[in-house]
Amino acid sequence: MLRRLSPVQPASFEFLPQNLAWARAQMTKFPEGRQQSAVIPLLWRAQEQEGWLSRPAIEYVADMLGMAHIRVLEVATFYFMFQLQPVGRIANIQICGTTTCMICGAGELIEICRARIAPTPHTVSADGNFSWEEVECLGACSNAPMAQIGKDYYEDLTAAKLSELLDALAAGQLPVPGPQNGRFSSEPLGGAVALAGTKGGEGDNASVALALKLRDTVKRIDGSEVPILTPWQRRPAEAEGHGDADPQPAAGRPADETGATVQEAPATSAARPVSKREPAGQPADAKDTE
Repeated sequence: MLRRLSPVQPASFEFLPQNLAWARAQMTKFPEGRQQSAVIPLLWRAQEQEGWLSRPAIEYVADMLGMAHIRVLEVATFYFMFQLQPVGRIANIQICGTTTCMICGAGELIEICRARIAPTPHTVSADGNFSWEEVECLGACSNAPMAQIGKDYYEDLTAAKLSELLDALAAGQLPVPGPQNGRFSSEPLGGAVALAGTKGGEGDNASVALALKLRDTVKRIDGSEVPILTPWQRRPAEAEGHGDADPQPAAGRPADETGATVQEAPATSAARPVSKREPAGQPADAKDTE
């Protein structure tokens, strides 16, 4: 599929203060000069904040990491998890259209999306609430047909059930993720033949229960997720700047001169220190050809 930026772009982008602190904290995971390794998490955070990746957001992340704009654009257009078009303010519905789901009724789900959201994919509905697209296999073949809505899977769908989910989401409700036909997981349709004592439902599924508690299924990252921690430094991220305080080693573990915990590894596998003359991205054993 040809992936290009939307012709309609916002004037600018910047991280919300807490998201900026989170992004700067991510950059401290990597040695000085290797901050570009944080490009995917920073792009994902930008998409979590806005719902999609605009050109200003891509360029903002590139400038933050000291990368050429085209390099970050290459990342954003390569990975299908990045949305390059505006999406619905409530949710983007991703219908799996690969073999198993197609056989089990994905076409009917797509028709619901065409009728209720927009005639074409990657188009926001008239009320601005929803958008939809057909995607490749999402790995829930035993619960086909299915759709990913926000961060969670909604499985064992029918056209009528998808319509009910859209109604619930539009009303501000949070439908329970997972199978929509009474199954707990992916046990046989005739009933479980192992672990038959499991009752099912969100009470027995810790991840579903947590998603409902946090409303994390369709919740956008808005900067209210505090405290923002940098566990590799064992300290909260600061709202301004990063790396202002020395990183702290894990409790009870020796630290090297940088303050990072010394890794317990055989001496024969110890990594050679990176020379300051080596440019970012060049292998440590690369030879100077000049």
